[in-house]
Amino acid sequence: MKNDSHLVISPSILYFGTPVVLLSTENADGTANLAPISSAWALGRYVVLGLGGDSHTVRNLAERPDLVINVPGPELWEHVERLAPLTGADPVPEVKRAVYRHERDKFAAAGLTPAPARLVRPPRVAECALQLEARARALTPGGAGTFFAVECEVLRVHAAERVVVPGTDHVDPAVWSPLVYNFRHYHGLGPELGHGFRSETPRTGAPAA
Repeated sequence: MKNDSHLVISPSILYFGTPVVLLSTENADGTANLAPISSAWALGRYVVLGLGGDSHTVRNLAERPDLVINVPGPELWEHVERLAPLTGADPVPEVKRAVYRHERDKFAAAGLTPAPARLVRPPRVAECALQLEARARALTPGGAGTFFAVECEVLRVHAAERVVVPGTDHVDPAVWSPLVYNFRHYHGLGPELGHGFRSETPRTGAPAA
């Protein structure tokens, strides 16, 4: 191709701007585990999660499939980062010992507040504007066991009143912004560029798509 200015590169990670979520799961002793991940995407009422094969969250979900998918906004990035080097596994798996340390109370370590869920056992994160109570329906190994794709059915959505279009079930995209993980840097969304043709919340005066 003429005038191709692209370079062939081998980046160490491929987080090219993905949302961060905090997963609440239940430990074997009934306590809560809280883990940040940056591989999550939605299909209808399902959310698919990408989790490391040695993840404590995977072990929890294999035995106790209830979870809450908590979606933080950009203002919570420092709380999310406090969780990053922590694991609920005790002892810490050998492959993680150089970087991670065990923490029993991750909510306290992150400065976040547990709130009761309604349909599942693990707690919600009170500070997150979106909280999805869910149940893991399938755990599929991939990458020669290095990761699992976890299919989760969303049972109930909790949304902070400030991000909901009044009188509707719609999240207001002019108000709500997810925390985005962009090549290991945290970002929020920039100004709206336009809306898709299926949008149920078009805004008067918004730029054309």
